[in-house]
Amino acid sequence: MRAAWAIPSPSTPSTVPAWSLGDFSGRLIELSGGQAAAHLTAAFGLVLEAQLCGDRAAWVTLEPSTFFPPDAAAGGVDVEALPVVRVPDMRAAGRAADHLVRSGGFGLVVIDLSGESPDTQARPATLPVPLLARLLGLARAHDVAVLLLTKKSPDASSINSLISLRAEAQWHAIEGRYEVRVRVLKDKRGGPGWTHLEACRGPAGLR
Repeated sequence: MRAAWAIPSPSTPSTVPAWSLGDFSGRLIELSGGQAAAHLTAAFGLVLEAQLCGDRAAWVTLEPSTFFPPDAAAGGVDVEALPVVRVPDMRAAGRAADHLVRSGGFGLVVIDLSGESPDTQARPATLPVPLLARLLGLARAHDVAVLLLTKKSPDASSINSLISLRAEAQWHAIEGRYEVRVRVLKDKRGGPGWTHLEACRGPAGLR
């Protein structure tokens, strides 16, 4: 069973922002993981939401990185209905995402840049600005949420100013239970400082 709720900061407007596809459609979202990273789990929460709403999600990942399908399936995700595109580098990831968003056949496209690859070891994961700008235009035109996964500390800057919302996701253990805490560091619409909590199974090795 998965439960989720949002905790707004005192300065949050009366319309409480939500960690949901409805709020992310037409936007570029960056979700980071550092220590006790839970960005994959938080991302699959959105994949599950898309599937339960009758929409489609797609996943683009670098070749050295992948998720563990049994964990995704255990969380309720239909992995057989999730197209996964594996590419050699970040530029190829951006091009693949461009085709997926442009097709108009998906409500969510995830670009996992958090895995190590030859062109990300020397500098933080990023995508060319023209490609990001094109993705943003396509996301708005087709009402698609584009989620970019990165691995960096919370005090690091976002990929680019075109990112509409940036958050970090971490695991927290509370009295034998596990929750994913998504802390929003930047939000051009609702303002930063709000937190999304999701109770779920602990990651492999912690249960």
